[in-house]
Amino acid sequence: MDLFEYQGKQYFSRFGIAVSPGDVADTVEQAVAVAERVGYPVVIKAQVKVGGRGKAGGVKLADNIDDVRLHAGNILGLDIKGHVVHRVWVERSSDIAKEYYASFTLDRQNKTHLGMLSAQGGVEIEVVAEENPDAIAFLQIDPVRGLDLATARRWVAEAELDEVAREQAAEMLVKLYDCYTTGDCDLAEINPLILTPDNKVHALDAKVTLDENASFRHPEWEEFRATETEDPREKMAKEKGLNYIGLEGTVGIIANGAGLAMSTLDVVNQVGGTAANFLDIGGGANADVMASAMEVINSDPKVRVIFVNIFGGITRVDEVAKGVLEALKRVSITSPIVLRLDGTNAIEGRAILAPHLNDNLITEPTMLDAARRAVDIANA
Repeated sequence: MDLFEYQGKQYFSRFGIAVSPGDVADTVEQAVAVAERVGYPVVIKAQVKVGGRGKAGGVKLADNIDDVRLHAGNILGLDIKGHVVHRVWVERSSDIAKEYYASFTLDRQNKTHLGMLSAQGGVEIEVVAEENPDAIAFLQIDPVRGLDLATARRWVAEAELDEVAREQAAEMLVKLYDCYTTGDCDLAEINPLILTPDNKVHALDAKVTLDENASFRHPEWEEFRATETEDPREKMAKEKGLNYIGLEGTVGIIANGAGLAMSTLDVVNQVGGTAANFLDIGGGANADVMASAMEVINSDPKVRVIFVNIFGGITRVDEVAKGVLEALKRVSITSPIVLRLDGTNAIEGRAILAPHLNDNLITEPTMLDAARRAVDIANA
């Protein structure tokens, strides 16, 4: 569960992490009240779960009450990459001497927690990693041993943070790690972590993703769920019991098995396409499941083609073929379908589909061939 910035800052505060004084507002007058309370100048920030707020006009500096009314009025209701702003965060403006980056997440491959720290903050960490990878200091943390202050001190020195910031930064990293572990986060990120001209260190931004698997330990998370704006595609998929994640591309994906679904996304990208979703139907590729999967993907107006990639193991390809044909009787599909069917009873499955093939129902022998055909159709 991704939190809004204001929720992330509130979450940080529970663990003693210093943030700029501020509060959330739903209306212009609430924004004015917060600004009057925290003192000018203030920054008004759109609360949406997407990047690029500043370029879209969603972050503004206000020096007085008239500025607050103007900017809050313009930002509330603003559409930023398809996300409508319903709330703003109003905080006391901070003077910035230096910007750093800090985060904790899980390193599944090494079965450790991973800390990332850089003296280059305020920009996407992916950009830093690409342009100057040596500027990031990585720290593998044994979950049993955790992170102590002595290790954090060595880490900030390795990252070459300014000398005056190191002790405060080390103390904050220990608190951020506590937030990440005790707070059951998948990601706890500060970008930027700032040093002010009077040598104070605090979090200017907050990006927090909570681990849904730990929700039973956190009844207080219900307040966060109440503010979630769920993707309508994901909501429909959840109601139908499908394992679905919405993306921004034009090729709808249906596959059986999480690994195959991920590989399908990779192959589509490899041949120049973009996936509209991740959808794993598991071993249940019967008519009901296929109809539900196609209905969800068909609801996405950006989808221009549906790529069905099935490798039959326990799942029999002839049953999948029957499921596809039955699903097409139940759901009016607006996009062409490209199928790659292989594995158990593949020959029988292809024979079932053969009389029904046309320009809108296409089969290809391999995953790569099918991906190419699907991307060609999507890009036509």
